[in-house]
Amino acid sequence: MKTLSLLWTELIGLFVDDEFLALAILGVVAVASVAATWFHAAAVAGGILLAGCVVVLLASAYRGARKS
Repeated sequence: MKTLSLLWTELIGLFVDDEFLALAILGVVAVASVAATWFHAAAVAGGILLAGCVVVLLASAYRGARKS
């Protein structure tokens, strides 16, 4: 059982290395989804996705640089 737990942890670690980055991207996608539903415009959702992902990436890079 311990081996399965370790395997599961390593498998998740392949996809989620930085928890802040993963959760922030999910938040941006959720906001874009709500905006697309309310405004019925793909361009609005696309703009939110683009701007949000760039901001999250820059914030994550800043946090990483500050840690080291």
